[in-house]
Amino acid sequence: MEIRDAADGDIGGILAIYNDAVANTTAIWNDTPVDADNRRAWLASRRQQGYPVLVATAPDGSIAGYASFGDWRAFDGYRHTVEHSVYVRSDLRGGGIGKGLMQALIARARALGKHVMVAGIEAGNSGSIALHLKLGFIQTGLLPEVGCKFGRWLDLVFLQMRLEDKATPHS
Repeated sequence: MEIRDAADGDIGGILAIYNDAVANTTAIWNDTPVDADNRRAWLASRRQQGYPVLVATAPDGSIAGYASFGDWRAFDGYRHTVEHSVYVRSDLRGGGIGKGLMQALIARARALGKHVMVAGIEAGNSGSIALHLKLGFIQTGLLPEVGCKFGRWLDLVFLQMRLEDKATPHS
């Protein structure tokens, strides 16, 4: 498996993984699949903000998963905190791709001087929660019934990882 920055030619693989998660999981709380233009705009926005979009490639060169982070909230006081997402192709889950993407993403956040990385995960997604706990995230909150999908209420678990130990923020 290779982990690298996403290229424009990876949009099709990213789109397929995203739309599969929309249609078949509670990992993304959207009901409507998106098109390639949507993912192109998302990739361009992340690049413009200086944030990474990473892809993991399978041995055949196809996109096996992707991960990114962006601003957690749009206020200056949160500028040292990012929220991430990581998605693995459904036929390849459980094989270490998510872990590899997360480790690379954490390294990128540290390199950008970020202080905290936040994960918002649907409470029933025990695999993702377990992965984050193994990587050193701690659970910091639970918001019951704040979302809905597939005709049921969804609970949101928040986990976070402190990326640095600075006593005071840098500007």
